[in-house]
Amino acid sequence: MTKKLHILFLSNWFPSRVKPTSGDFVQRHAEAVATKHKVTVIHAITDKNLKSNIEIEVSIQNNIKVVIGYITKFKNPILKYYYFIKVYKKCFQEIDAFNIAHLNVTYPKGIVALYLKWFKKIPFIITEHWTGYLYPQSKSIGNLEKFISKLIIKSANFVCPVSNTLGNQMIELGFKGNYFTVGNVINTENFIPAKKEDRPFTITHISALQNPHKNISGMLEVVKQLSNTMSNFVFVLVGNSNHNEVESIIKKLEIPKANIQLLGAQTQKQLAQILQQSDVYVSFSNYETFGIVMAESIACGCPVISTNTGVLLELGVSDFYDIIPINDQDQLLKQLLLHLNNPKKLDVNKMHQYIDSLYSIEKISSQFSELYYKCLEN
Repeated sequence: MTKKLHILFLSNWFPSRVKPTSGDFVQRHAEAVATKHKVTVIHAITDKNLKSNIEIEVSIQNNIKVVIGYITKFKNPILKYYYFIKVYKKCFQEIDAFNIAHLNVTYPKGIVALYLKWFKKIPFIITEHWTGYLYPQSKSIGNLEKFISKLIIKSANFVCPVSNTLGNQMIELGFKGNYFTVGNVINTENFIPAKKEDRPFTITHISALQNPHKNISGMLEVVKQLSNTMSNFVFVLVGNSNHNEVESIIKKLEIPKANIQLLGAQTQKQLAQILQQSDVYVSFSNYETFGIVMAESIACGCPVISTNTGVLLELGVSDFYDIIPINDQDQLLKQLLLHLNNPKKLDVNKMHQYIDSLYSIEKISSQFSELYYKCLEN
């Protein structure tokens, strides 16, 4: 089967006027699928500044129809639930008939996918990104959420975690389903190697700068230690939030201004340029389901130092990265010094081609297409 289908993306996270960068990885999946199929996205989100109870916003973005339902903030959970149902009904009135639902993040929007399958006979697949399934966060999943999530996952035609690590954690927690890993999209036309400019040795980290997740304070403590012995480097920290907290840590540690650069939100093109001019990328996370920027960095020809989390554990080409234990500051410092004093001689084109073969738009869209057709055959 090769016919063009209409795929409905049901997403817990998607860029909106409330959260402009939330779920941009979901957006990339949708855009990849849209190279082969018609794609519509439905997303519902609370907007505390809304003047009415409900507002529906419809737009065309990069060949995708995006329908976002905004709901005013309610303190009463029953009212909130009622208006979420109402906004979904209005969103569905804005879309054409579709073949398959593609759910992004199981709970709670998977309840809509269940309804579609049980009452409309429309199959659905799940792409799962949520770090909440990883230990120790998984301990906070409530019994009701776990029960409903199990039902949703069991009913899905395919469950597609973005990494094998995430899928294995879900299975260990008792979420039985038909698993098939499909990674995140890396725009390998944008993230490409480039000639490096003459500048100090550059260490880079890009994220939302959430300390419990990304261990920003731990990284900065290592940068401080590095600055005590060397001066010819700069640590570029890029993020769209939590700048006050990060600046406070930098000030407390007394990191020299010459050794650190804190940047705000950047476009994809700007992020690629930053990685192209970096000598090493650092991920010091406590947990990851994938770690998109690590793959983007390798695609740009920049090696990675990472804690033993995320997709690097599954790549199998160790020349491109170094894995260290979680929160091991001594090992991070040691690896940084190795990269600074004895930089690796790497084939940057080989690095780019490897990521392209696994996570390009064409690769991911083809994987999803195959699953969609199998859903309809079954």
